[in-house]
Amino acid sequence: MKPGAFPITLLTTFTFFFCSDGVTSARQDQDAAAIDNYITRQARRERGEEYREARKVVVGDLTHDGVPETVVLYTIEGQGGTNLHIQYLAVFARQKGKLSAVTHADVGGKSVRSVELRSVENDAILLETMGYGPKDAQCCPSVKGTTRYVLSGRRLSEQRKGSSRGRRN
Repeated sequence: MKPGAFPITLLTTFTFFFCSDGVTSARQDQDAAAIDNYITRQARRERGEEYREARKVVVGDLTHDGVPETVVLYTIEGQGGTNLHIQYLAVFARQKGKLSAVTHADVGGKSVRSVELRSVENDAILLETMGYGPKDAQCCPSVKGTTRYVLSGRRLSEQRKGSSRGRRN
């Protein structure tokens, strides 16, 4: 190695590491802002607000094109001053370097079922569910299940095999 080459190599490595980390951080901030704006607009239309602590985000390929989409499970509550809450699943795709909403669907909520986002696998969104049994109170679904959603064009479709749809009170 030439004299002085090691410090230049070291400097280049540190610069790349810290600059690439900054780019990643900036993209994550932009992604979070795009998701926040989307959910805030929807909550405003519904005259409710997001229960932010319940939001979950996963990334995975839903379209089998090798490019991951971002999937968000979020809850909007208090619509119109009620004690209602609805859980939504939204899909975002990267377009021109920025996240853009593709679609959303209601997937659970009060008196319907409770859902937990687990992962994206084999072009599908996997959810664990808690549905309502015939004697369950509105607060307390007890029937465990799973379900899958697939993205077809700009629509999310539930694959009902193995799902718990629950009841509507």
